[in-house]
Amino acid sequence: MRNVRSRDFFGWCLSCGFAGVALAASAQTQPPGQNPDANAPVAIPPDTSTQPQPAGTFQPANDLRDSFWGIQKTSEDDDWTRHFRIGAMVGMNISANFSSKGTLNISGNNAAQGNYDDGYVHPSGNGSFTSDWGYDSASQYNSSLHRLLMHQATSFAPTSGGIGGEQSGSAFAGFDMAYGGNLWNWGHTRIGWDLGFGLLPISITDNESISGNVNRNVYAFDISGIDSVIPFPSAGYQGGPGGSLSIPSASVPTTGIPATDQVPGTITGSHTLDVMLYTVRLGPSLYWDLNEYLGLSASAGPAIGIVSGNYHFDETITAGGNRSENKGQIDGTDIVYGGYVNASLMYHLVQNGDLYLGVQYMPLGNASISGGGRQGQLNLGGQVYISAGINWPF
Repeated sequence: MRNVRSRDFFGWCLSCGFAGVALAASAQTQPPGQNPDANAPVAIPPDTSTQPQPAGTFQPANDLRDSFWGIQKTSEDDDWTRHFRIGAMVGMNISANFSSKGTLNISGNNAAQGNYDDGYVHPSGNGSFTSDWGYDSASQYNSSLHRLLMHQATSFAPTSGGIGGEQSGSAFAGFDMAYGGNLWNWGHTRIGWDLGFGLLPISITDNESISGNVNRNVYAFDISGIDSVIPFPSAGYQGGPGGSLSIPSASVPTTGIPATDQVPGTITGSHTLDVMLYTVRLGPSLYWDLNEYLGLSASAGPAIGIVSGNYHFDETITAGGNRSENKGQIDGTDIVYGGYVNASLMYHLVQNGDLYLGVQYMPLGNASISGGGRQGQLNLGGQVYISAGINWPF
C-alpha cells in the first residue's frame, strides 16, 4: 500500500508542478509604467536598471525587495532574482524491515583449511597425517565405525517467521542545499522554481533470535589405526603441531555416515541497514516578503531518491551443542520515486544574506537490499525533514 500511495503522491505533485508553471507562464505580464502591486505578474528582467529613479515611475521587479526595504541599489549590486541555500537537516519517520526469503546462507568455518564448527584438523605439511587437531563433543567420536566426525553449518531454514520485523530509526542528521530562480513578480510575491539536493546517512539495526533447522556438512576421519591400539583422547582434546598423536589429515567417505545432516538450532545476532540516501527534487516555488525582516517560501513537485549501501549481519549459530560465527555484508543500490512539499521561513539578516528554517515532507517508495536469503527494506513512505542554514539571494 505504501508504494501505491507514493506513486499517487508522485503523480499529484508532478501534475501540480506542471500546472503551476503553465499557469504562471500564461498569466498576463504587466507592462512597464503600471503599479507593481497590481493583480498581474511582472516578468523579472535582467538587472538593467541600477540607478535611482524618480518617484512614481515604474521600478523593475528585481528591485522591488530593495524598494520594500528602502534600499537604493548601486551599479555594484546584483539583482535578487536567484537564490542558493545550504544547511544541515534532520530526517525523521524513517524505518526498516528485516526479513528472510527461504533458506539463509551461512559462510561459517572454512573446512578447506581444516576449521570446523566443533573442532579442527589442520594439515601439517608432513604427509597425510597431522598432530594439529582437536574436537569438542563426545558425540563426534564413533567408536563402532572408528571415525571422528567434524561438522560445518552451511544454511539455516527459519521456523519462527524469519529475521526480525519493522524497526524504527531515530533522527538522522544530513545535508541539504537548493538553487532556484524567480520568473515573475506579483507585488511582494515572487513566482519561480527550486532544484534541491539532499544527503542523509541512515543506519538502522535489528537484534533478533530465530529458531529453525541448521543444515550441515559432515566430515569423517578414519582413526581405526589409533583407537584400536590406544584409548582415544576424550572430548575437549586439543593437539598442536609437533604433538605425539597424529590422525589422517583428510576426511573420507564412510558407509553409514551421511555426508550432510540437519539439526535444530538458533541464530542470534544483529542485522543492520547502513546506507546513504541521495535525493533530488524539482518544482515551482512561491516567495512572499512578509515585512522588512521576514519572508516565506514554498515549493512542491516530483522527487527521486537513490539508496546505496550495505546490509550487515553478525550472527551466532547454535546447533547440535556447537556454536559458530557468521558475519558478512550485502551491497546494493535501489532507486525510489515520489514527491515533496517544502516550506521555509527566511530571516533577512543582511542584504543578500538570510537565515532560513524549513520543513519538508517527501514520501518516496521503499528501497531494498537483499542476498543470500536475507532482505533489508528501507521504508521511506512518510519521511519528514527539518533543515536550517544560510540562504543567499542574488
